[in-house]
Formats: sequence, structure tokens, C-alpha cells
Amino acid sequence: MSTTHIKTLTLHGRPVSYAHAGAGPVLLLIHGMAGDFHNWQGVIEPLARNHTVIAPDLPGHGGSAPGGGDYSLGALAAGLRDLLVALGHERATLVGHSLGGGIAMQFSYQFPEMTERLVLVSSGGLGPEVNPVLRAAALPGADRFIATTARPAHVVGSAVARGLGLIGLRPSADVAEVARGYASLADPDRRAAFLATLRAVVGTGGQRVHAGDRLYLAEGMPVLIIWGARDPIIPVHHGEQAHELMPGSRLEIFDGVGHMPQLEAPARFVAVLQQFLTDTQPSQYDAEEWRARVQAATDA
Repeated sequence: MSTTHIKTLTLHGRPVSYAHAGAGPVLLLIHGMAGDFHNWQGVIEPLARNHTVIAPDLPGHGGSAPGGGDYSLGALAAGLRDLLVALGHERATLVGHSLGGGIAMQFSYQFPEMTERLVLVSSGGLGPEVNPVLRAAALPGADRFIATTARPAHVVGSAVARGLGLIGLRPSADVAEVARGYASLADPDRRAAFLATLRAVVGTGGQRVHAGDRLYLAEGMPVLIIWGARDPIIPVHHGEQAHELMPGSRLEIFDGVGHMPQLEAPARFVAVLQQFLTDTQPSQYDAEEWRARVQAATDA
């Protein structure tokens, strides 16, 4: 049975923390806003039975040091490219959750030759709507509010989970994880990185980044979209629309599940992802085809 190891690599002079397990073709698991590798804790080892699983902490998240000030999707994608190169991997299947989905799409656009498949889980970057709490965090002064409320967040989250357990209800698996991520923002460096990352993709009017105009470039690449039907953060219709815009993609909607399908329904998540990996072949980058797609979409 595979064992997960937590490792640290110095990349461009800054520590990058990542979970590593298994051997074989590479799965790169990319977490969401205020998360870290723990967002994948229920699925890493099952997936590692047939794959090398790498789940990094993004800059300023988890055990990774804050970045150099650029928290754009392009910079985050480039950092993941450099991590793969440093670890000796040439290609990977990208599995991105929430913000991580936006990063995965950006990675596949910037580095198609390194992208074997694309898996989007409750992904950002596919429409403007987003939970009002995230829009509020983009407001001036949010730093002070977060600093005041982050420290007790873990206690509150744990209390809610315990209370639901006492009355015989299964608490949503993402309650404690969201609370843990929010509690990490009590650290000033983590909070600054979170706000910089958030504001790169979310404004007071909603999501600022939309990949819809470039989804056609994923033609020929195996794409799986997974979403919770009860997602309160990013609405499920974003996934449905992306599925329509990406011919050949697969869409799996998990009934009764919220924003973190990999935590709330890990067994189903692993089964769906493994079936997708079995049924598809890694995409092969062809520079001529890529050029033809771009030129065909150009209004000269």
C-alpha cells in the first residue's frame, strides 16, 4: 500500500511543500483558495495505487512560503511547471479544485506539451458568479476583518461538526476543512498571500477571470468535469456550460454534494477519476494542430 510523504523543495529560493505518493504516470492535484494538500487527503493514497500523486501547497498556502508578489493564474501555473521539472517529470494529468481548476486550465494553455488530461473539480474561471463571501473578501479593509475572525474559525467549525454528530447527522465533510483553511489566515503572511491570490481572480462583482474564450483549445485533450449539485461557492451550471463548450468532455454531477466532492464523496470521486484515466489516452501535443486552432478562431 502506498504511503504519503510530505516533502519540501527549494524552488527559486523559496520552500515549496508537497505531498507525494505512489509511482507511475503523474497526477498533479491542485487545491483551491486558502487550502493545501489536505484538501485531497481522502483520495491521495487510493489514486497512488497506480499513479505518482503530487499535491503541492500553492505559494503562501500550507507549508509553502509566500511567492514573490505575483499570484496571477499565469504565475501560479508557471510555478507548478517548474515544480514538475525540478522533480524530473515531463508530463502530468492535472486535477484542479476551485481556484486550482483555473490554474489547471491556465497550465494547459501555457504548457500544452506537458498536459496529458484536464480534470476540473468545482472549478473557478468558468463564469462570473461566486459566493458573496469571496466577493466581500476582495473589498478594502477585508484584511482587518479576516485577522480578527480567523483565529477562532477552527474552533467554530469543529463545534458545528460535533453538534451535527450528536443529533445523528453526518456533517458536511468540507465544514472542518474550510474552517481549518480559514484559521490559517490568522498568520499575516498567509493572509496576505490569500488576499493577493483572491484579488487576482475575484473582484467585488464576481470572478474576474473567464476561460470560456479559450476552451476550444482543449479539443483533443481528455477532459473530465466534476461538480457537486449543491455547491454553494461556484454554481453547478458553470460546469454544465463548460461541458457544452468542450466537445468530448465528461461531466459528473454528484447529488447531495457541495463544493468539495473529493472530501465529501471520496470513494465516488476516486472511482470516477480512475475510470476516466482508464478510458482515455494522454493527449499528444501537436504544434501544427495548436497553431491551426488558434488561426481558425482568429478574425483576420
